[in-house]
Amino acid sequence: MKPRKIREGVHWMGAIDWNRRLFDSLIPLPDGTSYNAYLVEGAEKVALIDTVDPPLLDVLKRHLANVPRVDYVIAHHAEQDHAGSIPYVLEKYPNAIVICSPKAKDLLLTHLDVPENKIKTVEDGETLALGGKTLTFIHTPWVHWPETMSSYLKEDKILFSCDFLGSHIATSELYAGDDRYVIEAAKRYYAEIMMPFRAMVRTNLKKIRELDFDLVAPSHGPIYDKPEMILAAYEDWSSDRVENRVVIPYVSMHGSTELMVDHLVSALAERGVAVQKFELTTTDIGKLAMALVEAATIVVGAPTVHVGPHPAVFSATHLANALRPKLKYAAIIGSYGWNTQVIERIAGLIPNLKVEVLGTVLSKGVPRAATFAELDALADTIRDKHATL
Repeated sequence: MKPRKIREGVHWMGAIDWNRRLFDSLIPLPDGTSYNAYLVEGAEKVALIDTVDPPLLDVLKRHLANVPRVDYVIAHHAEQDHAGSIPYVLEKYPNAIVICSPKAKDLLLTHLDVPENKIKTVEDGETLALGGKTLTFIHTPWVHWPETMSSYLKEDKILFSCDFLGSHIATSELYAGDDRYVIEAAKRYYAEIMMPFRAMVRTNLKKIRELDFDLVAPSHGPIYDKPEMILAAYEDWSSDRVENRVVIPYVSMHGSTELMVDHLVSALAERGVAVQKFELTTTDIGKLAMALVEAATIVVGAPTVHVGPHPAVFSATHLANALRPKLKYAAIIGSYGWNTQVIERIAGLIPNLKVEVLGTVLSKGVPRAATFAELDALADTIRDKHATL
């Protein structure tokens, strides 16, 4: 992919990673991703906004082959997929200066060995004149690291938002348009990366709402040429609104927990409650994270392994605790052979979830009529609680 013109003197200079399927050795990337860099050429100075992940440095080298000068490298975020190729850019353009937030300076020094004398920090709201084009730096911390910032190009009404509002998706399309598939990818991105910082997301949304822009150019995914679509989606996802929906992550070793989960799914559906179940040994954790964005209730289904929860349940519960979704309620169901501490151990894994625990249903061995009756009672309780949402 060659550099692509966005506005006069503004070009996309990124790389499309069609084949990447895992991020941070944790996050599934079913649709690949992109690393978006942008070149802003003023009458007097030239700025490169972010770089690309080092494995695709050759792409950036080709983009820059015919660019005679870069005066500034804007480092919105110190993570490798954004800043990892800065050392090459400084080698190619020895007079260039790296612009970053004060908190980013130490990270660039320690992670990338950027020389200290090549770094200039900027305060929130500080501007950089390029000659006919002016960048205003907007500190947007915790979307998703503490040092993250965005840049606003007022003359061209472009917000370069870094990770904020982005999406992991590889596409030949430069702009998102009305494509709901992009919003679906953005929701996955929000769920996996931004959801733990929901309060800061809301704060930063209010901050950028004060700016006059008609393009949002993130560091991952296509540019939003209809930015209200992604802004409204983020405002909804980060709000306190939850849906009449239950998410059930579970594992079943010998079928007993599966019987309980299936019965509860049916009971909830009969009571008008939407349900999504996720078998944890095969599920895409990104899909689970997405389901948690708006769900009101989580029900953890856990068989017992050596007195505690199955390791896959342990992992998923730990993940839910880290993501901090806006859940209102929780319950635990499962089975065991001779003894269990599943309830105590799962409860200890979710201190960040400010939920009301609606009950627990455990079956010693295969569930029978009494267990199914308890599950029906749990379904009644969930229905009644959801009626007040």
